[in-house]
Amino acid sequence: MSDSSDWVSLRQAADILGVHPATVRNWADQGKLASRRTPGKHRRFRKSDLLQYAESESELQSTEVQVIIQSALGQTRMQVGGGNLTDVAWYERMNEETRRNMREQGRRVLESLREYLANGAPDSGLAEAIRIGKDYARILSDDHLTLPQAVRGFFFFSDFVINSVLTWLEINPPRNPTEWSNVLRHVNTYTNTMLLSIIEYYEEE
Repeated sequence: MSDSSDWVSLRQAADILGVHPATVRNWADQGKLASRRTPGKHRRFRKSDLLQYAESESELQSTEVQVIIQSALGQTRMQVGGGNLTDVAWYERMNEETRRNMREQGRRVLESLREYLANGAPDSGLAEAIRIGKDYARILSDDHLTLPQAVRGFFFFSDFVINSVLTWLEINPPRNPTEWSNVLRHVNTYTNTMLLSIIEYYEEE
């Protein structure tokens, strides 16, 4: 029987792979990563499986991708820290915990969108965009932001996401104009799916 220390939680698995926990959960759901459930229904991952997966999927640790993600998050922090959001109603309504959660959601969006594009933008990949949109809406709704305020915040942060994708495309440029237009169309599809998910959550509430 395997030593219990060989198995780690979802959060620990995400730390080992250097991605968001939701990304690890998706890989497990897709059968890319083996996992088991505790009696309490929590996921557990074997360390050796994680290390093998990280080695076989070297792009997970891509320096370029990590730089792009950090650059986007850094741009957001500069905008916030520079006081550019002073007196902006939707931002002022957020408490500190909500702002922290939004930064975490930003990283999750970038990782998910990169994976969506790398896999050829399958329709099934939009399921994560829907989940992220609902999580985004739930966090802001719980902090008593209105739908218009949530949408304004989404537009503000989605600009950084799009800029990050464009930076990524400069590093890994499409081969022709058709590919460029396809990628941009896929990005719009992804972000629009998120936006619709946000609106639907508020309407359901």
